[in-house]
Amino acid sequence: MENESKNSCANCIKTNNKNRSWSDENAVKELTVRLNRIEGQVRGIKRMIEEGVYCDDVLNQITSAQSALYGVARLLLQKHMKSCVKEQLASGDEQVIDEVLATIFRMMR
Repeated sequence: MENESKNSCANCIKTNNKNRSWSDENAVKELTVRLNRIEGQVRGIKRMIEEGVYCDDVLNQITSAQSALYGVARLLLQKHMKSCVKEQLASGDEQVIDEVLATIFRMMR
């Protein structure tokens, strides 16, 4: 349980729940649509490789999929910062700053 608390949002810890603390259904739908599109892109990339498509074309599609994933990550990070992190800071938990920084640094690699 201790490890779960470190990886959960403040609201989730209080309720012993693993759910996020924000409930913006429009954001959930947007994230889902984006991820479905990315899933299709990845299947297309796989098909391109199997069909022997020119490497440069495949690499361009990979770059496009990576960019789309980055967009999903940005939207999710924005929601996380404006709700989960904000709540933790308001409750006095400044350790969340280190957690968010570590996440951002991982994203920047």
